[in-house]
Amino acid sequence: MNLRKRCVRHTLGKFLRNLFAVCEKRCIFASNICEMMLLTQNSMKKIYSLALVAMAMLAMMACTNKSEKNDGVNDFKIGRGTNVSHWLSQSEERGEARQMHIQEDDFARLDSLGFDFVRLPIDEVQFWDENGEKLPEAWELMTNAINWAEKHHLRTIVDLHIIRSHYFNAVNEGDGSANTLFTSEKAQQDLINMWYQLSDALKSYSNDSVAYEFMNEPVADEHEQWNELIAKVHKALREREPQRTLVIGSNRWQGYETMKYLKVPEGDKNIILSFHYYNPMILTHRGAWWTPIGHYTGKINYPGIMVSQEEYDAAPDSLKPELEPYLKQEWNIDKLRADFADAIAAAKKYGLQLFCGEWGVYEPVDRELAYKWTKDMLTVFKENNIAWTTWCYDADFGFWDQKKHDFKDKPLVDLLMGEY
Repeated sequence: MNLRKRCVRHTLGKFLRNLFAVCEKRCIFASNICEMMLLTQNSMKKIYSLALVAMAMLAMMACTNKSEKNDGVNDFKIGRGTNVSHWLSQSEERGEARQMHIQEDDFARLDSLGFDFVRLPIDEVQFWDENGEKLPEAWELMTNAINWAEKHHLRTIVDLHIIRSHYFNAVNEGDGSANTLFTSEKAQQDLINMWYQLSDALKSYSNDSVAYEFMNEPVADEHEQWNELIAKVHKALREREPQRTLVIGSNRWQGYETMKYLKVPEGDKNIILSFHYYNPMILTHRGAWWTPIGHYTGKINYPGIMVSQEEYDAAPDSLKPELEPYLKQEWNIDKLRADFADAIAAAKKYGLQLFCGEWGVYEPVDRELAYKWTKDMLTVFKENNIAWTTWCYDADFGFWDQKKHDFKDKPLVDLLMGEY
């Protein structure tokens, strides 16, 4: 073999080794090809042909679904998002009103503002009738929303928000007995069957584009009841979709304080851990008719001691038990950091992304107080790589007014999209 051929073969062999090293778990291909090149006695033409074939193989591997890389971990990357709520969930709108409520321009707007994903709450009552038959219009609206999100570079978390056997606020509304999910095998199988049907409709979407949150704000009497249901639903979904990203929250309204009791299947890296946060409620829910603390009309402070002794003394006796926690506890960014600690620890324990799926401030709250709290929240999110979706886009905690087709709180959007 002449010197020129040896040099060419040596150079091509080295080139291919380096080229294939960039692909995880593909080194065996590079090694085999290099051995073939070093051992072959074929002509120069065959050497060049082999190099071309190798490069073509590399190009094909580069074009494979991203989900096949990184040891099976999806590329479902999330950062800043919002809940497209009170549309396919918690809404009585039907027909044309529901069809027109959310349109493609909403997703284009969110993309242009700098959001990178949405959480899409859906309710059983809108998707299935009482006999379990599918209601086609809602399914079409859901897939329209996902398609629009994809078109405008937004990922989607499909969140099964309320089901007939479980409503997160039933206890607070005096109807806790309606929540049969954690005591009824049939109700649990019904939940799995709903996800079988949702999976059938959504499984064609890329694992890098769509994730499933199979239960919103579980309220089980015992934490293990929720952990057992997680294992059951996880097993059922993994048999159908081995790699779909699943969003799993903690018991008791996805509370930060119960994250330490949450158990998720170990070794499954396509899980996102979720918690919700609305504290201090005296600030975020000021004026909210559905919660006792919302009826307080006295002065509040943030940061600092939220209610003075003078304001406490002047408050109605019926509200004083609600106000007591705010008399001594100082609320500031360090309190938020402390509250998030268990959630952060749980995410580190499992090596998973942490996600705050709901947080926000009710519309009537003084905007300066709202912005101070929001800025502190964003700072703690950034410090700990916590993804988030505000509650919400266009309803009573939102920043967009669908009726006026204009911002109702542009400074809030600027704060959310800033560097804080």
